Amino acid sequence: MADVIASPTTRRLALEKGVEIEDLAKRLGRQTIGPEDLGATAASAPASGASGADTSYWDVDHSQYGPVTAEPMSRFAQIAARNLAAAQSLIPAVTHHDRADVSAIEAFRKSLGSEARQRGVKLTALAFHVAALARCLRAFARFNASLSPDGDTLFLKEYVHIGIAVDTPHGLMVPVIRDADRKGLWQIAAEIGDLAARAQARKVGPDEMGGASMTITNLGGIGGTAFTPIVNPPEVAILGLTRTETVTVWDGDTPRPVPMVPLDLSYDHRVINGADAARFLARYSGLIADPRNMLI
Repeated sequence: MADVIASPTTRRLALEKGVEIEDLAKRLGRQTIGPEDLGATAASAPASGASGADTSYWDVDHSQYGPVTAEPMSRFAQIAARNLAAAQSLIPAVTHHDRADVSAIEAFRKSLGSEARQRGVKLTALAFHVAALARCLRAFARFNASLSPDGDTLFLKEYVHIGIAVDTPHGLMVPVIRDADRKGLWQIAAEIGDLAARAQARKVGPDEMGGASMTITNLGGIGGTAFTPIVNPPEVAILGLTRTETVTVWDGDTPRPVPMVPLDLSYDHRVINGADAARFLARYSGLIADPRNMLI
């Protein structure tokens, strides 16, 4: 094993406890040792989380500090937690932040209010985001791709399927809108409403939740100004949306209030570079700012 990495404080504590740092590192299968590792015994290996990381120091009797209530994690939540932990540990992810002017979208949605009621469809801003993302995935092939587990092969997809993250009482679900690039706004809006309602009722089938090109996670109805969504493998990017805010834009010497939606694009840096991400969101912002480009 290579030289063990430990701070002077850790080495001093190890000396006081009579612990051989190198032997402990070999037992734990680690190269880095911290003060919290010095309580590990030779007879027991550390507990491991989904990513294989040492989580032995998490095993604490919390009741010694005050009253607690134990709440078992559901099977659904356990699977999601393992997948998220694995994704976070294996993917070198970066998040690029931008924002888009939604003035035109909001005006257009209002103008279609009567038709939406006649159709029985709720035309939300999310439908426009799905349409814009589908067009960007057609224009930027590396975003519509998946990397093989060994990292040696990039699979470029000829279809565009958009995952929609839905917050439900039983956990996060991600139903998928298939062939989103071939569908109009009304059909996309209808499918969003249908999938979200059935996700809440746990009536979305397994065949409706896999194979997304990329996922949108929308916190706009809750709040926040920015976040760093976790890439959902085998996808290589995910788009986060938060609440629209009014931003002052200067038109020469004249200030103008503009409603802007914050955009948070997390991406796998093994596949996508920062310049690619900036260009992707610039194109995306342009489509959102002028939705007529999505109706052609």
